[in-house]
Amino acid sequence: MPRPVIGISTYQDQARWGVWEMPAVLLPAGYPRLVRAAGGLAVLLPPDDARDAARDTVAALDGLVIAGGADVEPARYGAVADPRTGPPARERDVWELALIRAAIDRQIPLLGICRGMQLLNVALGGTLHQHLDDHTGGLGVFGSHPVIPVPGTAYADAVPETTVVPAYHHQAVDRLGGGLVASAHAPDGTVEALELPGHGGLVLGVQWHPEMGQDTRVMAALVGAARERAALSPRTPDPRSRAPRTPVS
Repeated sequence: MPRPVIGISTYQDQARWGVWEMPAVLLPAGYPRLVRAAGGLAVLLPPDDARDAARDTVAALDGLVIAGGADVEPARYGAVADPRTGPPARERDVWELALIRAAIDRQIPLLGICRGMQLLNVALGGTLHQHLDDHTGGLGVFGSHPVIPVPGTAYADAVPETTVVPAYHHQAVDRLGGGLVASAHAPDGTVEALELPGHGGLVLGVQWHPEMGQDTRVMAALVGAARERAALSPRTPDPRSRAPRTPVS
C-alpha cells in the first residue's frame, strides 16, 4: 500500500538564503523527517486564504499535522493579550484553525504539536494560560521534562510509560475545549497531551516537540490511523467546496 500522505502546516516569514532575502514558507526539517521515519509521505501546506482552500486541502490528505510556532492570538479565545505573549500570527491562525475544523469534519487523523495542540484546544472552544515558567531550557534552547500518560487514552496506547520529552513552550492549555480530554500531564500538572475520543479518527495534541527527539511513536500513531483511513475511505474531494463550472465552448 502507498505511504499515507501527511500534510504539515508551515510558517510564512522573512528569510535569508544564499544571496536572497524575501518572504518564504518555512518548516523545521524535523517535522517531515519524523513523518518519513514513521512511514508517511510528508507534504508542506503554506497558508492559503482562498475560499474553501482548507476543505480542498484536507480532502487531498490521509492525515494532518499542525506544527509548532508562534503564540496563538489571545483574541481567538476571548482574552486580552498578556505582555509576555508574543506578536500574533493572524494569517497562520486563520489557516490552521480552518484546517483543524476541516479535518475534524471529515474525520481525517490529526496531530497538533505544541502551538498545534493549543490551537486544537482553541478551535473547540478552550482557553490557554498565556505564560508559565520552566518549560524551556532558556531562550532558543529546548528543555526536557517527564510526561505522564493517562491510562485508557489513545496517547497511553501509543506511549504507555512515562517518558522524558523535548519541550519549548511558555503557554499551555487552561480550560479544555468541547469533547477534549487530557491524556498526559507534566509533573507540575500542565496538560501535555489531549485528544478527542469518539471522533472516528485519531485527534491528538502533544505540548512537546517529538520532531526534536528520537521517539517516533506519537507520529507513528498518526500515520497508522491515516493508513487505516486511506484503506477504508480513499481520498475524495468535498462536494461542498466545488462550485458549478461553466462549460467551455
